[in-house]
Amino acid sequence: MPGTSPSGTAVQRRALLKVAGALAGTGMLTACGGGTKVGADDSTPENAPSFSGDEYDGPKVTLRYWNGFTGGDGPHMRAMVEAFNEEYAGRIEVRNTTRQWQDLYPALPTAITAGKGPDVAVIHNDWVATFAARRTLVPLDDVVSALGMKESDFIPAVWQAGIYRDKRYSVPLDVHCLADYANTRHLARAGLDKPPTDRSGYEEALAELGDAGIKHPFWMPNKWPAHLMFMSLLWQFGGELYSEDGTEALWGSDTGVEALSWMREQLTKGHSPAQVAQDAQYNAFKNNKVSFTWDGIWQINDLKSNAKDLDWQMAPVPVIGDKAAVWSASHNFVLTSQAAKDENKVQAAKFFIDYMSKQSTEWAKAGMIPARNSVREQTEVAKLPQIALAEDMGVFHFTPALPGVGDVQAKALELAVQKAILGRAEPAEALAEGVRAADKLLAENKQKYAK
Repeated sequence: MPGTSPSGTAVQRRALLKVAGALAGTGMLTACGGGTKVGADDSTPENAPSFSGDEYDGPKVTLRYWNGFTGGDGPHMRAMVEAFNEEYAGRIEVRNTTRQWQDLYPALPTAITAGKGPDVAVIHNDWVATFAARRTLVPLDDVVSALGMKESDFIPAVWQAGIYRDKRYSVPLDVHCLADYANTRHLARAGLDKPPTDRSGYEEALAELGDAGIKHPFWMPNKWPAHLMFMSLLWQFGGELYSEDGTEALWGSDTGVEALSWMREQLTKGHSPAQVAQDAQYNAFKNNKVSFTWDGIWQINDLKSNAKDLDWQMAPVPVIGDKAAVWSASHNFVLTSQAAKDENKVQAAKFFIDYMSKQSTEWAKAGMIPARNSVREQTEVAKLPQIALAEDMGVFHFTPALPGVGDVQAKALELAVQKAILGRAEPAEALAEGVRAADKLLAENKQKYAK
């Protein structure tokens, strides 16, 4: 399916950006009582009963489990849940509910308040802080302690991404990142056997591909995943997205200008046509018209299934800046405040989370990079193409754990990137305007999510 993403389709993932703004604008992320600050409802449990770390030995319980795996990743998740239910039949039954991510996120707080939501869920890392501030989630520090989980067991960056205000609210299942997809036949026409890994090599290859008759070898999108490309380059040039206290957008710096200028140059140098339509660069790659495209590793299974005539290979995003870095995200298990009101559900849910994290071999077949080192080291998993991208775990970078960060990204950063790529403003001008909008949103979020 064209444009597939970790959520099933790129359309679904892009819709999440609109969801963030809608939630903030309609009051869905404000307290249910008379206060105006998110998290002001003190009736929600701050913590759940402590987890013992032993096998669940309480009465039979039924857990409601929500996730957004409606695409090609869905069968793999269902297989994992079915395996768990079979192994723990008579003790724990997990009822799997799958819905579009853009429907799941706004429904989550309301359903939990009504006692009709999930006990355990999977959410993206960039939503953890928002729902933690909303007190929709409860901390999982006791799970980490009882099971002896530590950062060295996981990809470090994804482990850190689950912490908000010094408490752990999630256990990571995977990492999914951008990669550089290359048309092998096109490379051969330019005398190459694999994608270049640095700036000079990449730019030389683009020139050689043009000389070999590939009119536009590297189409530059102005929408998804342009902002993911920009963030990758920003980090490569040594920049950061936001200040540590979450009050300032930093992506309008000189490093941001350098990153966005390189993206714009791909059009001015003729490597990309102007005004690339949504998903056009990926569809052109699938149809042998494009030599390189940067997209998520969730495209692996789509290319295998739906691009039979394409001879392709995948490599890390090249180092255009001073160091290797790539935008990354993660699916994370969380425990909701609904489950926290029932001690047996708490114990069963935490046991389920640990089980699923350890048994994620099946999940790797969905094209994801397992977050647990022990799973990636299994022979069956180690040979999968995406695992090579984790050889240097330091390259993975995540959006910071700031409540409402998705709203800021959608309403400021993404629009700035789009404006510059389309040539409607110079990169420095577009970023400066975007930073002004971002700083205003960050200030509003600081008040909205204050305790």
